[in-house]
Amino acid sequence: MAGRIKAEDVTYVRDHSALDDVVSDYVQLKNAGGGQKKGLCPFHDEKSPSFHVTPSKGFFHCFGCQAGGDVIAFIMKLEHLTFTETVERLAERIGYTLKYESSGVSIGPSINRSRLVAANTAASIFYQEQLQLPAAQHGRDFLTKRGFDRDAAKNFNVGYAPDEWDGLYKNLKGKGFTDEELNLAGLVKEGSKGMIDRYRNRLIWPVKDISGDVVGFGARKLASDEVDTGPKYLNSPETPVYKKNQILYGLDMAKKEIAKNRQVVIVEGYTDVMAAHLSGVITAVATCGTAFGDEHIRIIRRLLMDADAFRGEVIFTFDGDAAGQKAALRAFEDDQKFVAQTFVAVEPNGMDPCELRQAHGDDAVRNLVARRVPLFEFAIKSVIANYDITAAEGRVNALNQVAPLIGKIRDASLRPEYVRLLAGWLGMEVDIVSKAVKVSGKSEQIQSDKRINLTDPVLILEREVLKVKLQLPELAHSWVDLEPAAFSFALYADLRKLIDGQTEFNIQQLLETSDRDELKSLITELIVEPIRTDGEVSDRYIISIFARLREVALSRSIAEIKSTLQRLSPVENDAQYQEIFGQLVGMEAARRVQKELALGES
Repeated sequence: MAGRIKAEDVTYVRDHSALDDVVSDYVQLKNAGGGQKKGLCPFHDEKSPSFHVTPSKGFFHCFGCQAGGDVIAFIMKLEHLTFTETVERLAERIGYTLKYESSGVSIGPSINRSRLVAANTAASIFYQEQLQLPAAQHGRDFLTKRGFDRDAAKNFNVGYAPDEWDGLYKNLKGKGFTDEELNLAGLVKEGSKGMIDRYRNRLIWPVKDISGDVVGFGARKLASDEVDTGPKYLNSPETPVYKKNQILYGLDMAKKEIAKNRQVVIVEGYTDVMAAHLSGVITAVATCGTAFGDEHIRIIRRLLMDADAFRGEVIFTFDGDAAGQKAALRAFEDDQKFVAQTFVAVEPNGMDPCELRQAHGDDAVRNLVARRVPLFEFAIKSVIANYDITAAEGRVNALNQVAPLIGKIRDASLRPEYVRLLAGWLGMEVDIVSKAVKVSGKSEQIQSDKRINLTDPVLILEREVLKVKLQLPELAHSWVDLEPAAFSFALYADLRKLIDGQTEFNIQQLLETSDRDELKSLITELIVEPIRTDGEVSDRYIISIFARLREVALSRSIAEIKSTLQRLSPVENDAQYQEIFGQLVGMEAARRVQKELALGES
């Protein structure tokens, strides 16, 4: 389809996509009173919910990271989609057919998400069918040797890419998919004589997003290095639907058990996920060709949320070699973003879950997870292992390296326990270890809170007036009477100018008009923040706060005029003096009126 989505269709999709329903697909929300819902922010890491949704207004705002907006902004930011892709996804969600504006200039076809997912799904079916053919015997043998029978392969939708140049390409072309769609989905690539399959002679694992849509693939080569010089595992390239740093293989199958059992087990590969699940560890997931990072952490945190807090366990499985220890230490840094207890499960002989299941059966995999140790303990012992602690110099050097690790533990209640444990592991006095940890802690920089000071009564008043204007514009009758300098805080004053610049008040247009992120953030923040009054917001309350704000603004102006009068001589500048004095008298009278209104209606 060419052209932009019609404006009325964008409005329809926005108005008919209930924000709380859409957000609930990603975040557990609970009622917060006053028609609001809250949950843990999906855009940053936090211990208690600061993410608020106001369904009646259709806006969200996080008071922690200041992210905010409507349902379209939420999906765009969370899924990293373009505006068009987001509207198309929401339209698909509600079963609405979009109409596009035609233009005189061809901008090429617009491929929506549903077509890419459909192409990936069709490819997955093709690969699964190929695995059953005689030509895939070596692929089935590979699976059998690793303990996976036909049913296991079927349960995980494992397939086989035939040893052909264009087997998949011809199949999907026959189903009506275009070259552009197949290329954009990462299924084919440009060859010397046209489009060719991305994968040849490889076992294929379809990768699904949390909702179960096939968005990419992982492919394991079967030929020798001499025949296939490519990497052992070849993953889909980044596509509009496949972002590897936001995908965890197996999450679509494991998400319910993760939330139910309050546990997630992080393994390193596709076969490890299969082995874990078949062994009864059905909370196992794996990254897809990338390191475990911040985006993965956010996904897991949302699944482990329980109302206002995180509960449960995050268990990493690493190889017992140096690379595995390095991965564990990296995870130690990431762990600070988890509130859940985090553990490491390492097989002493260096076997991964798949190898362990092959060698010792399902029980061995379950026991590996059961024998987990706290990540802090594993990280500390990994560092100590690099030193000869039988010598005084080795103990001191180990202490100097480990002390900062303990100092970085954000849960202050855990530090004394690890100080005691470290003293025992090193054979040193507790006091000596404690001093070393305190010294390392003093070098940490303390971050200051840069938020607006909401303890200032004047700023509170200014904020209340802005909230009334944004949330209840039909009741903000006195807005037009506010003095030019009514808002002393610069950002509030800028918002007032933005509002006054509109011919007709409209929140959505207000957000689109602003070219500053801090203003957009302030708007969504004020929309979802409750007005500071008990019960219903009355006309009396609104009259009172507007009057108080006018009184404060007039007081500032009066102070400036008095200062001017003090600098003028009534003899030398009589006319100017009398004019300014007349302004002062008028302002004093106006202030008395506003004071009476404020006091009378408070």
